[in-house]
Amino acid sequence: MNHLPPSISHKVHPTALNARTVSRLLEVEFDDGKRFELPFELMRVYSPSAEVRGHGEGQEVLQIGKRLVSITGIEPVGNYAIKPIFTDDHSTGIFTWEYLYWLGTHQATLWQDYLARLQAAGYAGETGRDAIPAAKTGSKCGS
Repeated sequence: MNHLPPSISHKVHPTALNARTVSRLLEVEFDDGKRFELPFELMRVYSPSAEVRGHGEGQEVLQIGKRLVSITGIEPVGNYAIKPIFTDDHSTGIFTWEYLYWLGTHQATLWQDYLARLQAAGYAGETGRDAIPAAKTGSKCGS
């Protein structure tokens, strides 16, 4: 994921946060007036967790079959982040306010990057969004 846009360098604070489970969007507003609607799928495939990002450059794990992923809960992490609980049991991503802002700011670029990575992995069109992930083996990261 070294080809992604640079992270934001200024502090942001949310003024509103709303998970829309029917449309599968996280609405988040910030103190600078910016408002984003982040698809749960985008959040899941760009989760900042080691399970998705790996432990170093080149260890990223392409997420497939996440088109219909939803969020069943959101836990606060101090005053700086949230931890969404996804319907595929993924719950290790800590989404800071800056990271959510970054996702919102670069949403279109990130989406195109994701689709390109799916196609590079051999999924025609958007079929990777519906693919059935292989069963996990071994232990989870951090356990």
